[in-house]
Amino acid sequence: MRELAWVFRGVMGENAYQTYLDHHERTHAGGLPMTEREFWRDKTDRQDANPEGRCC
Repeated sequence: MRELAWVFRGVMGENAYQTYLDHHERTHAGGLPMTEREFWRDKTDRQDANPEGRCC
């Protein structure tokens, strides 16, 4: 059941911020990551600017 929940969260994008934090820690050591609010605002802005692959 946990695996299903993990997959569902991944498909829905809920784990995107944690994925970003993990990536940031690996590749930008010492730099401050965006806050969760900044991350979602940036992600939304980039999707709006480049709407490829979205249905709506």
